Formats: sequence, structure tokens, C-alpha cells
Amino acid sequence: MPASPSRRSLILGASAAAVTSATALGAARAGAAGTSGAGAAAAAQAGPSATLLADSVLDPTALYFVSYDGLVNNNAFQRSGLLTHNGHQYAVWYAADREATVARRALGSDTWETVTVGHALTVDDSHNVICAGVSPADGRLHLVMDAHSSGYFYVKSVEGLVSSPADHAWTPEAFGPVQTSLDGVTLTSTLTYPQLIVAPSGALQLSYRTGVSGNGQAALAEYDPEAGTWADLGAWSSATGTYTTEYGSSSARNLYLHGLNYGGDGTLHVFGTWREQSTAVTCGANLTNHDTVYVRSADQGRTWTNAAGTAVGTTGSSSLVSVSSPGLVVDPLSPDHALMNQESQAVDSAGRPHALISYVPGRFGQCVTDYVSGRIANAYPFHVWQDGAGAGAWHKTEIPFALGSSQRSQLLLDAHDNAYAVMPYGRIAAASAESGWSDWAMLFEEDLNAFGEIVTDYDRIAVDGVLSFLYQESSTGTTSSPIHVIDFQLPT
Repeated sequence: MPASPSRRSLILGASAAAVTSATALGAARAGAAGTSGAGAAAAAQAGPSATLLADSVLDPTALYFVSYDGLVNNNAFQRSGLLTHNGHQYAVWYAADREATVARRALGSDTWETVTVGHALTVDDSHNVICAGVSPADGRLHLVMDAHSSGYFYVKSVEGLVSSPADHAWTPEAFGPVQTSLDGVTLTSTLTYPQLIVAPSGALQLSYRTGVSGNGQAALAEYDPEAGTWADLGAWSSATGTYTTEYGSSSARNLYLHGLNYGGDGTLHVFGTWREQSTAVTCGANLTNHDTVYVRSADQGRTWTNAAGTAVGTTGSSSLVSVSSPGLVVDPLSPDHALMNQESQAVDSAGRPHALISYVPGRFGQCVTDYVSGRIANAYPFHVWQDGAGAGAWHKTEIPFALGSSQRSQLLLDAHDNAYAVMPYGRIAAASAESGWSDWAMLFEEDLNAFGEIVTDYDRIAVDGVLSFLYQESSTGTTSSPIHVIDFQLPT
């Protein structure tokens, strides 16, 4: 773990560079966001800041084991392990007895109510996270959990549990039986990486991978809250095709998603990286992640285009997004730089897509042969964004803080489109929208004794401007450790 200040030290606010006084630059950024006059002036005044509000312990003895260099309770690709809906925040984790656990609290409170849902983790595999989501129209909380290229387990709450929390006791009876299908829809026997998101129509969508690492497909299912039923929409990415480098070729792969985000206009944005099945495409590296790619959908994931609007795939058909689809790559990178998969993404108020990626820059050499040690020694995060909500130019800025970790960071935007990178161990760096996200500064680097990755509440910032993230304290072996939720006030 990198050196850090004494415990409970806090760097508040942005550095002097975090809010630029360049009026012309501020006007240009405001214009790109579709603002002018007083709106542009307001945007210029709102630089990034993070004020520590509270740090609450969810569980003093949460389950702990290291697998694939991660913990099952705080893998960043979990996405919705912490979420906010209708004045309450919800968190999910596995307790020391392996029981799947869900807690809720009213926003602003440090008192959590905790309940178990009747499922125990089946295997010590950090991929087998708990994914939570809400179907707003019927007020149900949904959990998909405990899967890695395998079957999965599903639980949904009673109707109205999250839409009318005061009317429902937080008890096991508030949740239905544990299922191995989505109310009878089986999907796949090789499910991994569930993510639950709400579509503009109000449908709850489940994104998942079917297949295995290096030979799998991104797929979607959808819950209709009016009918209370699930439907399998099918795969939308292809595992087939040929990818060739100077070293060799690969004929199979999977697309790892950085996330799925709907913009204000209803466009679904997805960044990702490809992982090849064959290591023949590398200089000798042990993982084959390459290129940052981007696709979007204007019809809730039914059809897909590249950034220029060219059709590249149709979900559930024989025409899928593939490694040979035109115009997907927005940041080219060979498989030799320890590029992280499933990092993070966001969409700003002007509909511009943003991604956070990380890898070992070429100045440290052109061949990283050991993924973990290479990233710990030399990996840096980068911010990638598109100038305009349509087919604008792509930009990339190196965030000037070494990761000191093999793990992922998370990207969030505040009400003023300032960007925050929550890095391993809970460090927070930020950049102002006014600068074009070029003035990255460290805001918070307290020693939390966090293991590494964190799980962020992507919903809460839009509600009250609070950045919440879940972290688990570092331990040894299988000795349980405390799991926390920490809160920071951002500009509103």
C-alpha cells in the first residue's frame, strides 16, 4: 500500500489549480455543455471538493478471503453493491458466516438495519459478488449473486419494499425465496458479472456475461415491473473473429464492460476492453486485455452503434458487436501494457461519455510480463472522454497519481460535472469540468486500512451530492474484518 498521511487526516477542497481562472476556457467548456451567461459563470465557480461527513461500520466481522487479487465484498465491477432509492441507502455483502446480507438506512442516518436473505456463499471466489437493483415501478429490491461462469442465485423483495420503506419491516419475510432462475427464466449456466440498471422505460435490466474469460458474450435480460416478469433479450457481443498482433493471432475473446449508463436523452453508453483467449497475441504477458472500445444504444440495448452512429450489432441476433466491428476503438492499446478490465465510466449533464482506464504507460517499457506486479509498480489511471454528445473527438488525460495497486478505480461526476476518481485504498482525486478535466489534484488520501477496491453508490450523488463508497479493512488469511460505508459531501 502506498504511503499516506496519518489516520483521519483530510485534504479538503481542490488545490489552487483545481479551479482555473481562465475565463475563455471556462466559457468554452460551458458552451460545450450547452450553457451560457449566468450558467457559465456558475459552472466556473464550482470546482471539485470533498468534505468527510461520516464513516459507519456495516459489519465488524465481514467475510474475508483474497481471490483473484480481490475480495468478494468489494470488487468494483459489482457496481450496485451500494445504492440509493427514495430516501434510503442499501448495501449488500457476505457476513462472516457466508450469509448474503442486506442493510438499509435513511439518508443522513448512521444507523443501519440488517437482514439476511437465506443464501450462503457457495465457494471462495471473489467473482461471486452480490448485485442489487431496484425496479422503481413496483418498488422491489432484486439481488443476483454467487456466480462465476456458473449458475446463479436470485432473490426479489415484496412489492413496495423500497418505494415505501416506512410501511415494511426490514425482516427476512420481506424477501422471497432464493431461486436459481429469474422467476423461471434460466438465462445461462455460465453467468458472471451481473449488473442491474434501470432503463428510461422503467424496466430493470440485467447485464451479464455468458461463457468464460476469453470466450464469452455480453448479454441482457429485462424485468417488466408492470407484468412482474423477466425476459431474456440475448447476447449482444460476439466471441468470434480474428485479432492479430505482431506476435500471433487469437480467434476467441470476450468483451469486458466498464459499465452501462443511460444519459439524460435515453442513450445507453458502454465502454469496454477485449480479452483474447490466446496469449499468442502478447509479448509474453499473462493477460490479454487490449483497446478501449465504445458503443451506444438508442433503444435500450436492442441495437448498437459506434460513436459515429454506424450500426454495429443487434441484440439476440446473428449480427453482434465484434472485434472486427468498425469504429469501436477509442483508445488503442496492445495487450502488453496490463490494461485493466471492467474499470469505470460515467455520462455528464451534456450527454458526453467518460471512462476511467488504467495501464502501465509505455515510458515504463512496451512489455509487461507480470500483470499484478507490473501494475503495482507502474500503473496509472487515465480519463477518456468525448468532446460532444455525438461524434466528437476523443480526449485522454493521464491522472498524475500512481495506483500503487493492481486494482480498479471508480469514476463519478458531481452536479457541476467535475470528475472524481476514487482510487484503490479509497484515495480521491478530482478534476474540474471548467479545465476540460485536465487539472487533476488529490483531495483525500487518508489511511483507511482499506484492502484495495471500493464499491461506489452511483445514485446518491444525484440525490444529495454525497459520495458514498463501501470498503473493507485489510486482514490476513480468512480472518474476518470490518466493512464500512464512508460519506463525503461534494459540491451541489
